[in-house]
Amino acid sequence: MTENLSNDAVIYAMLSINSEIAIQKDYLDSPELPVDEKEYEEETLADLEQALMEFIELYKNRLKADKTLPSLDELLYSEL
Repeated sequence: MTENLSNDAVIYAMLSINSEIAIQKDYLDSPELPVDEKEYEEETLADLEQALMEFIELYKNRLKADKTLPSLDELLYSEL
């Protein structure tokens, strides 16, 4: 199935998940988080981080095949 995903789809998925991770981390650090939901929210963060890692591995393979794609650093760590 991953062969059917376009490079753009993979890039947008990584950017979206990366943004969600930042939001989730902020929420976990906020006083608004009910104590009884903390464990669930931590598990959600772990799931998001795992998903991002899977897309990063996929993207690394695509980078090897297509040198015109932006680097991971450009995608994940630059200001949009």
